[in-house]
Amino acid sequence: MFNSIVRFSIKQKLFVFLTTLALLIGGIYSMVTLPIDAVPDITNNQVQIVTVSPTLAPQEVEQLITMPVEIAMSNIMNVTEIRSVSRFGLSLVTVVFKEDVPTLQTRQLINEQIQTVAGEIPQELGTPELMPITTGLGEIYQYVLKVDEQHRKDYDAMELRTIQDWIVKRQLSGIPGIVEINSFGGYMKQYEIAIDPDVLSALQLTISDVFDALEKNNQNTGGSYIEKGSKAYYIRSEGMIAQIKDIENIVVANRGGMPVHISDIGRVVFGSPKRFGAMTMDGDGECVGGIAMMLKGANANVVTQELEARVAKVQKMLPEGVSIEPYLNRSELVNRNISTVIYNLIEGALIVFLVLIIFLGNVRAGMIVASVIPLAMLFGFIMMRIFGVSANLMSLGAIDFGIVVDGSIVILEGILAHLFSKRLAGKTLTSEEMEKEVEIGASHVVKSSAFAVLIILIVFFPILTLTGIEGKYFTPMAKTLVFCIIGALILSLTYVPMMAVLFLKRHIDPRPTLADRFFTWLNNKYYKILHVCMHNVWKTIGIAFAMLAASILLFTRLGAEFIPTLDEGDFAMQMTLPAGSSLSQSIEISLKAEKVLKEKFPEIKHVVAKIGTAEVPTDPMSVEDADVMIVMKPFKEWTSASSRAEMVEKMKEALEVVEGAEFNFSQPIQLRFNELMTEQRPTLL
Repeated sequence: MFNSIVRFSIKQKLFVFLTTLALLIGGIYSMVTLPIDAVPDITNNQVQIVTVSPTLAPQEVEQLITMPVEIAMSNIMNVTEIRSVSRFGLSLVTVVFKEDVPTLQTRQLINEQIQTVAGEIPQELGTPELMPITTGLGEIYQYVLKVDEQHRKDYDAMELRTIQDWIVKRQLSGIPGIVEINSFGGYMKQYEIAIDPDVLSALQLTISDVFDALEKNNQNTGGSYIEKGSKAYYIRSEGMIAQIKDIENIVVANRGGMPVHISDIGRVVFGSPKRFGAMTMDGDGECVGGIAMMLKGANANVVTQELEARVAKVQKMLPEGVSIEPYLNRSELVNRNISTVIYNLIEGALIVFLVLIIFLGNVRAGMIVASVIPLAMLFGFIMMRIFGVSANLMSLGAIDFGIVVDGSIVILEGILAHLFSKRLAGKTLTSEEMEKEVEIGASHVVKSSAFAVLIILIVFFPILTLTGIEGKYFTPMAKTLVFCIIGALILSLTYVPMMAVLFLKRHIDPRPTLADRFFTWLNNKYYKILHVCMHNVWKTIGIAFAMLAASILLFTRLGAEFIPTLDEGDFAMQMTLPAGSSLSQSIEISLKAEKVLKEKFPEIKHVVAKIGTAEVPTDPMSVEDADVMIVMKPFKEWTSASSRAEMVEKMKEALEVVEGAEFNFSQPIQLRFNELMTEQRPTLL
């Protein structure tokens, strides 16, 4: 079979050329459109159900909301795990499905059960809702609303939150690949009426009367239309409240023929609901920001580019003095990692190319084999797109070009060995003779080459069977390498023989090349060493076993870890206060920690603390917990430490002056993965 493929490729050069051209075009298209991210997404197949009930304590939340939801979810098929978090005013239930269950199907099954359990939960206690379709890699863009020095007094935390909710969030919504713009920090504006109970009692009114009056006097209504001549006039009454004065003028009742207004029984002011979270930055006080959350499976690179373009437009809509300032942008990490991968791949390809030329002793042969490398990668990109494998540090960083071109080297070496045999020395072959000799030379080694490559592929089968977190980490690497090796195998049977016929010299020069002389010298040295070993068998065996024992001893002393830690460039610090601490206390301590870090470490660009829970509680923290993002300058600009580990130790030492809190260091993506996979956070005992 292999010989027939080689023969067909040599005879049908145009077909092989057109097929290679199609591979080139399809590979480039797949490479450009392939989803790109920093690391593989190891988040399991989960759906989160959140219920917000601001008035309930954790015990009631667990009893009245969390337990009924958990019981309802336990009846769904293909569920592997159900876990929950019950906090003051918040219930979060996470349902983990088997990996092969489609995302939309999981949400449909959950939604059906929510409709069932909604009747068991009193309406005033809250309604269970599904969280956005996102993962641990979903927080791709985090920003704050910055006010310049000239306008700092014009905007407080409430005004900034209003700008975030009514301008920024609405304008950033609707971007393909973005499922949620999550607001964080500030005070949500609402109208509050401070009722005087003595006046209310004196007028024989109740709170219900006030509620009814407010509800009835805050709506627009329609009144059909009237015709007048050739015109139709539509009737519309406007009764929506637009300002505080409108509320003050609402009539609650009549007493003695005089209307009783809201202003007669209380004061109307701007206020805000009880907060379960806050945001601070650089020790300068509270701030307002947002988190753009990406759709599960979307292309992070493309989505971030669209988001940056939209942010540039929104900047022009903001009030004077206010701007959007991103502090964490996933595209920076993606570009940095992909640039490193591309640099290493190009460097590896050049090294392989030079080694091929030196050891094959033929520049044209070396170029033929080297051209297999990009073509095999393009084939791999096509297969990655078909099978949904994203381009990231794990999938691309593990490509070994030596393994990829192994089959092509063997076949081309067989062709060269046949062409430069004594029978053909000094001859100039015709086109037909060249085709025949290349076919004969390739046929001698094609089976051995193909089976050797297949054996290499078999080695990756155990990795492809991995499941869970291990599978999500390592199967992209194995799949990508298998795709490239399969592509290289196909090219070695088709493309390489065809190119050998077209580009190898037809004149067979019998003079030895530099590579021939080098290998002759190397063979002579090898024969001498082999002669010594064959005459000292037991000594050779003893030395081999001694080296084996030494290597085993060294292996037992080596450290071990599941996977090397990805350097994300920034730090994520978890701040934990004792249970029962207030939000004000958390804000005060976070500001102290931010000031200490900013003052002592010039490498830090920004320190942003997210305390408690955001508007959409994807991370159900209590007010005693905070995720502090430490945005660092490039590593080459560091002066306080020479490594990340040293920097962490120095930061811990600097934070010892901040009493009443415990600090743990991680990285943004790593921290988010840990929270989603286990929902466990460090606690202060």
